[in-house]
Amino acid sequence: SKLQWSTAISMMVFAWLFAAFWSVMPLLGWGEYDYEPLRTCCTLDYSKGDRNYITFLFALSIFNFMIPGFIMLTSYQSIHQKFKKSGHYKFNTSLPLKALVICWGPYCLLCFYAAIENVMFISPKYRMIPAIIAKTVPTVDAFVYALGNENYRGGIWQFLTGQKIEKAEVDNKTK
Repeated sequence: SKLQWSTAISMMVFAWLFAAFWSVMPLLGWGEYDYEPLRTCCTLDYSKGDRNYITFLFALSIFNFMIPGFIMLTSYQSIHQKFKKSGHYKFNTSLPLKALVICWGPYCLLCFYAAIENVMFISPKYRMIPAIIAKTVPTVDAFVYALGNENYRGGIWQFLTGQKIEKAEVDNKTK
């Protein structure tokens, strides 16, 4: 079924309010912001490791990493099952979840490690790597979508080479 405008707008408003809630909480005292190790921008202050940080970290990871990851997993499994029934695979359904875990996994591990142990012994340059990888998510997601979607992939190929990709004919004969 097609997505209705009212549903799309409601989902967009929810996403913005959800993001605003989690962004404002450290400003109101639950969690805390600090400069990243190389002082280029701010991130969660994981140097303290106190109860305030730990409760914020666990709530943040459950509502912003685990639940969305579970939703992605179940949604893409459902899509995979439909592709399997039809025999027409349009894209790799496990790729978006893998991209999420690969990009955000190191940052989550660093934050969880900071909840139980002091991370200040790790060089600031090394502590910066997970944050930089996490910041690549929008670009990675764009590539996953563009290269995973056959229409976009064909358009990119045509733009780069000037050649149009001809779709292979599917043989519908029964054996």
